[in-house]
Amino acid sequence: MADPTLGALTAMITPAVLISGAGTLLLSTSTRLGRSTDRVRVLTARFKDLVSEEGQREPLAREEKQMIVRQLPRLTRRTRYLQRAMRAFYVAVALLVGTSLLIGAGELSGLSTGAAPVLLALLGAGSLAYGALLLSFEATLSGITTREEMGFLVRLGEHYATLYQDETDRIREE
Repeated sequence: MADPTLGALTAMITPAVLISGAGTLLLSTSTRLGRSTDRVRVLTARFKDLVSEEGQREPLAREEKQMIVRQLPRLTRRTRYLQRAMRAFYVAVALLVGTSLLIGAGELSGLSTGAAPVLLALLGAGSLAYGALLLSFEATLSGITTREEMGFLVRLGEHYATLYQDETDRIREE
């Protein structure tokens, strides 16, 4: 006959797999949030440089300022998505830990917990799914801003290429 305590421990460990996954998502989301915040600071500093007298003389300064102005609202949305995802992951951890505790307490006390552990586990898994969905929205915004920046860098590279080409042509004519 199987030991009922072993069954309870096994049931308590099951949410731990999801808790571990939530912890990993929390760590990566926290890193992404920090990078997003750093990006806002970099763009703000760059914008301040571009509006200075010297910065306004830089090639494509106007286009770069416009790109920064377009990116700031996206970065704000990205930050909100990341904050909401982190909150969802923390809620998931709390619900899943609660599931384990409820299973253990029910086993120790001999009282029936009914469907409560299953309900908590479902809510925890749902919170994980919601956080993952938010991360997918954030990743989409990140991709949009990256493509926009790369497009600007291509235009800037083309600008410099024409400058060097003009200089090469001038040297050949001499």
